[in-house]
Amino acid sequence: MNRSSPAFWAVIPAAGVGARMAADRPKQYLQLGGRSILEHSLGCFLDHPGLLGLVVSVACDDPFWPTLPCAVDPRVVRVDGGRERADSVLNALLHLHALGASGDDWVLVHDAARPNLAREDLDKLLGELSDDPVGGLLAVPARDTLKRLDKQGRVVETVDRQCIWQAYTPQMFRLGALHRALADSLVADANITDESSAMEWAGLSPRLIEGRSDNIKVTRPEDLEWLRLRWVNR
Repeated sequence: MNRSSPAFWAVIPAAGVGARMAADRPKQYLQLGGRSILEHSLGCFLDHPGLLGLVVSVACDDPFWPTLPCAVDPRVVRVDGGRERADSVLNALLHLHALGASGDDWVLVHDAARPNLAREDLDKLLGELSDDPVGGLLAVPARDTLKRLDKQGRVVETVDRQCIWQAYTPQMFRLGALHRALADSLVADANITDESSAMEWAGLSPRLIEGRSDNIKVTRPEDLEWLRLRWVNR
């Protein structure tokens, strides 16, 4: 581990069902290179010497999680997921407090269906944000021309893509600050789609760290097929 790279906790919200995949199981349990997507998503953290522990939030009645080898890893703790991503992350943060984690500890939240996180990106995020007063997230600048539409599906304007970035994960924040932001925003019924949006709602400005564009989230069948082709060619 780089000397400037801090120790950290990891949180993986994995209670979603991934309906757009139209599969017989939640997408995080589909196979990729002989292992489930979720196992790959956990792997980059479990291989890192700075990991203090990892919390996975899964559905209460999830029959697939107990079948995975990582379910019995002593570094991994399972908690119940919630109705929305923010609920699942908040449950995991509460458990970290119960484990004795400090409010100043770094927490990295990563999508369960984002299995292609490169170690170099993880180290870059940790190193760049180790002394940041807010924290931040991996992101990728928009490459394509972007259009804003009206309700009839017609173009209203072309958006300047130079100021548009796609938010990826991990997203890295202090445990106490993220806990407060998520809890308060949920009480206020704010529209929270990721951890950064909760911090933004709280009046903070997370930092964007440019990462690899192949750190994709599996959302549709073609995403998984693309990753499978990459795995075959490794």
